Amino acid sequence: MLAGGFLSLLSTVLAAVQFAHADTTALEARASDPCAVIGNQTWASPADVRACFTSFPVDPEEKARIIEVVNKTLAFHTSVNYQKLAPPPFTLDVHEDLLADLARISSQSYASDFDLHIDLSRTLKRLNDGHCVYINYCYDSLFLSYLPTPLVLLTDKFGIQTVHIAPEAFTVASAEFGDEIQTWQNALPASLKGQLASLSGAKVLAINGLDPWLAVDANAKISGSYQGLAQRENGFFSSYNAGATGWTYTLGQFAQQSLPLTDSVRLTIQRVNTTKIETITLPYRSRFGTSSVKFANSAEFRQNNCKAVESTNGFNYYDDSMTKRSTFRQNPADKFRQAPMPSASEERKHLLNVMLDLQPQTDVALPPGLTPSNPLEGSSSVVQFHMLSDKKTGVLALGSFSGDTFNNLLENLLTGLQNLKNQGASQLIVDISNNGGGYICVAHWLHRIIVGPKDTSVPQAGLDTETRAGPLAQLIAKAAVSGKDPNGFLLYNSISWSFANNTAMPAGYDWLADPVKKTINGRQDAFSQRLGQECQPFSLDPPAEALFDPKKVVVLGNGRCASSCSLFSITMAKEEGAKTVVYGGRSVVPQQYCGTVGGQSTDYSTIDSEIVTTGLKDHPLAPPDFTTNSVQGITWRLGFGIDNPNEPEEWQNHPADVNLHLTADIVNKPLAIWEQVAKQVL
Repeated sequence: MLAGGFLSLLSTVLAAVQFAHADTTALEARASDPCAVIGNQTWASPADVRACFTSFPVDPEEKARIIEVVNKTLAFHTSVNYQKLAPPPFTLDVHEDLLADLARISSQSYASDFDLHIDLSRTLKRLNDGHCVYINYCYDSLFLSYLPTPLVLLTDKFGIQTVHIAPEAFTVASAEFGDEIQTWQNALPASLKGQLASLSGAKVLAINGLDPWLAVDANAKISGSYQGLAQRENGFFSSYNAGATGWTYTLGQFAQQSLPLTDSVRLTIQRVNTTKIETITLPYRSRFGTSSVKFANSAEFRQNNCKAVESTNGFNYYDDSMTKRSTFRQNPADKFRQAPMPSASEERKHLLNVMLDLQPQTDVALPPGLTPSNPLEGSSSVVQFHMLSDKKTGVLALGSFSGDTFNNLLENLLTGLQNLKNQGASQLIVDISNNGGGYICVAHWLHRIIVGPKDTSVPQAGLDTETRAGPLAQLIAKAAVSGKDPNGFLLYNSISWSFANNTAMPAGYDWLADPVKKTINGRQDAFSQRLGQECQPFSLDPPAEALFDPKKVVVLGNGRCASSCSLFSITMAKEEGAKTVVYGGRSVVPQQYCGTVGGQSTDYSTIDSEIVTTGLKDHPLAPPDFTTNSVQGITWRLGFGIDNPNEPEEWQNHPADVNLHLTADIVNKPLAIWEQVAKQVL
């Protein structure tokens, strides 16, 4: 027994020593590998994530490859020379010489690969164009950094606007961040510890000791996405969206950030029902992205998240018997597109105009108390219909112009609007809050069925467009119509397009052979001939009469309506006389009801597929393959204007008719906002 007991004790001691040694070895490995500290973690501090990101030096060959791909892809971006200096009213907002800045970045040294990425990303963001964005899965939204205190802009009875913590902040944070909420509870000062809920609705007097508007505008300088200052300011605050799986809550760029650059924030606040001024410091906490790939150490981090994947670069549509659209790969940009994306086969069948952002679309739920209930017939996915209490105002809440199959969207929009009319609705509110676009022809369809058949809706219910016609684009178009694209997959195939008189181009027509020469901001450029409509006849028969008088239609949102959403709202406002309302905007800043118009957006991987399929990958103007897990978005077609039909609509004015001020009792409550609009505007 004694011998057995001794052996048992010895075994226990040896096991403990081995465990301690293993534990020490693991700690040493983590200390020498900053990525191991955050590996397989759901939550981390931004500082720890940043330590991992900044631990990698710049690879000169990789850097040169990225810049070459971006530079050569920009030859297909229709807006490059316009964005060197945009015309009024956006001259002060858009003045980025992208080609010069890429040359600067090429010759500049950086402390880390992450620092290089920040500079490249922000350079593209200075275009304030949500179609032309550079994204690297290695860093962008790998971890998202959060605060439990989303902000709102409220207006009191005297018209004075002040920044507040959202009244619903704790409800949202406790539901979404339940596993981390205690960290923020414990971070509060002793007198408030555990009372995070009491911050909801508090007036924010200072952010990091300064006027809150300094923080708002500092963010607006780097957030990109929209030409207008108002829309970039509005993105700082929380809002809502009719998502594909239910109503979602957008935290805003103060409470949700795509890169781990900020560790904490100091807020000077006045809580509800008290005159006491208090200062608190809250840490940002970084949560691992739902679509990021797990890793345990630096090597796995780079391999799993930073290297090019199968879909990063283009491919030959006719290789390996890929003659059916169902075999197309999912687009690598889809994660960052600001609209729910269809299947790859559906995406190839129907043209898209969708903005990109460094943050994926939110999946945070709008709290039940704020969510409109009992949607009416036709409601499905991003389409929601409601009737207001006056029994004459119908509402279409449209979260995007995609998110369901193309035909389902056409059918649901028609069914829902006809049902509203049959129930007695004589006026309509279309809520397009945070609508980042989608199918181009769904935007045309919605315009057409609301206003009926007329010269502004048949045959063209959208905008005429043009694409850039550089030397390589001309070669692709020539090859596409000369036998390289027998099934008509390519964007550059003439069978997809119509002439300016809206008659279809014939097969085999070399439509870029005679480009239109222009001088833009002192630079020579070349574009296609003017292109007409590509949507009609629709796959579903539209009604023979208008469903609503367009002058009794309100297009409502927070100004962050882009791409296909802009195509719809602009034609409704400028051609049909619909009223436009932006809610929650700053009184002293002119509000734009939409922005980032484009005409059709795409990305490097799609352009690369056009190049590869036509056998032009070895051409000196063709971009090489990305070796990084990167995405480069572009505007491929640019819509012509309505007020000035010979210039792009992109930089023409879209002033809202009404800036609806928000109060604590209606903020982020769609139904309450709709009722207010019906009373004040219709």
